Amino acid sequence: MYEQYIIHTKPENTVENGTVTGFQVGAKLPYYRGLGISMIEDVQLTIDGKAVAPENILVVLHGNTYTLKQMETEPEDRWEFGEVGTIKVLQPGGLVSGEHTVELLFNLRVSYMPVNAIRKYSKTFMV
Repeated sequence: MYEQYIIHTKPENTVENGTVTGFQVGAKLPYYRGLGISMIEDVQLTIDGKAVAPENILVVLHGNTYTLKQMETEPEDRWEFGEVGTIKVLQPGGLVSGEHTVELLFNLRVSYMPVNAIRKYSKTFMV
């Protein structure tokens, strides 16, 4: 139901000290109540049909930056409903100008559901 809101902003390159180090995209959690981030089992990003390696994905929420591994054991932080987080990808050179298709997948562990909720959505952007 909330899948269409997963990808909130178009991808843009990230620059550190004058060097393009990757790209980022704004995202919203596709769950109506928000979750502790340790309940986000996985975040997968695919760009133009190519999966980004998990170790190259960072999640930024209200000023806190996490690797996917760090999210597994974070006891207190939450990603609230409607909150825009940033999915950062470490990729030297970032994205070249042109059309790109972004697919973002969340694998969520919700306490009252017997199986994980897997939600994904893709959009095509001009960068």
